[in-house]
Parts: sequence; structure tokens; C-alpha cells
Amino acid sequence: MTSADVVAAADRIRPHVRRTPLWRVEVDGRPLVLKLEHLQLSGSFKLRGAVNTLLTADVPDRVVTASGGNHGLGVATAARLLGTQATVYVPVSAPEGKVRRIEAAGAKLIRAGATYAQAVEAAREASGFYVEAYNDLAVIAGQGTVAAEVVEDAPDVDVVAVAVGGGGLAAGAALSGLHVAAVEPENCRAMHDALAAGEPVDSVVDSVASSALGASRAGTVPFGILQAAGASSVLVSDDELLSARDRLWEEFRLAVEPAAAVPFAAWLHGRIPGTVCVVLCGANTDWTP
Repeated sequence: MTSADVVAAADRIRPHVRRTPLWRVEVDGRPLVLKLEHLQLSGSFKLRGAVNTLLTADVPDRVVTASGGNHGLGVATAARLLGTQATVYVPVSAPEGKVRRIEAAGAKLIRAGATYAQAVEAAREASGFYVEAYNDLAVIAGQGTVAAEVVEDAPDVDVVAVAVGGGGLAAGAALSGLHVAAVEPENCRAMHDALAAGEPVDSVVDSVASSALGASRAGTVPFGILQAAGASSVLVSDDELLSARDRLWEEFRLAVEPAAAVPFAAWLHGRIPGTVCVVLCGANTDWTP
């Protein structure tokens, strides 16, 4: 898989997704570039990979997926845009704000299992074209269009910092030529553990950001891409990411979900050197300041 796959995905999805803006800011006297991907249709980057996958598959008559929230909303929105029907399985722990939005996007929603992994198991038994959340080349190419836009709009940036669940966004970003800082909560660290072990392994899922970043095992495909690219793995605490989320609101009036503040938290604490673009990846939460 190469950057050419991302270029092809960008051409493919362009009529259906937003090109989200960059914002150059200064925080504590340090310059930073923010990629405002939380302004994407459906409220997160997940729409990009979903649209690319469905178009690559010639828009199946019926699609099915499992999600903790954002991926399901991306698939539901992609299905609506492309004129097909989606069924989304979610664990019973899925946040009500995300569940409500999935149903509002027109998908059939089914609660199944206590965990994301159990929802996946149930969804794979259903009929329809299954849309992977992250462990798929078409999904990764679609997510990579986020970083491709950063390269075009901010050529001085040399590091892109992204939140990581299963690894689809980070892997796509790695194809852009930028160095990737893959940031996770300390207790929701599937990619960190995979890179340390040399292969995907079972990992703990216990974070306020777990509805978006709660993969218990990194995807084999994104893991291989990130390992080959020499991505940096960075961890932040829940207290740090929540403080970063609140600071985005207080200083810039940017309302994002906890997962989206994860890379900003790492940057704030000096863990990501270089000329950095932080991707604010989603805003699907019921905001409470």
C-alpha cells in the first residue's frame, strides 16, 4: 500500500466529504497547527474510510458494521449519502449521544454484547457487506486523506499527531510521508502494546475515551504500516486528555470529544517534538463544559 492509494481515495470521496480546515494557533508561546476534522460530516474522520470502502465495493445493497460509535455513524452517513441501507451493531455501553446520531442518520441500530468485540462478533454473523472499522486497506486509504490534506495545506508540518484506537487513521497518515505520533490513553493502548511486543496483542480497555479508542487489539494491517513507518507511540493519562479537551474549549471554543483531545494533550506536555499538526478527529459527544 502506498501514497497512490490515498490519492485515489481522495479523488473517489471528494464529492461526498468535506475538506476540513487547518487553523494555526499559539499555545503557551508555541506554534501549533490544528486539523479541524471534527467538522467533518458525521462529526468524525470515520466518514472518509466508510465512503471509500463503499465506493470501492460499488456500493453494496446492504452494509453492516460494528462500532463503539464514530465508525458506525460514519458508515450510517456514508450509506445515506450513497443511497444504500446500513445496520450498525453497538455494545450496550455505547454512549447515547452516538447511538442517537447513528439512528438519526438512517441506520438500523442493534445493541449486542457488553464490549465492542462482542458487537463485532454479532455483526459478522449478520447478512450484508461488512465494513471494517480499521483493519482494511480501503478504510486506511480513506482515512489517509486527512493527512494528505495537511501535507497540501501546511507543507512546513513534519509531524502529524493522531489519536489511535485500532490504527486506521494513524496508518493512513503514515502513508502521507509525515512522521506519525500515535497517541493513546495510558489504559487504552492497543497500538502501543503491539509496537512494544512486535505484533498485535490483547490490551486493556479502560479510559474515558474508550468509546472511540476502545480496540482491545490493534489491527494487523495498520500495525504493519505503522511499524514499517517507524511511528512514535505516545501515551497520556485520562486527566491529561480531559484537561486538554477543556482547554480547547476555553481558549479556542473548539468542542471535541475526549478521544479527539488525546494528541493535543501529548503535545501540551512536550511529548511530540517537531513542527506538529494535531488532528482533532471527532466531536460526537453531548457537550458538557
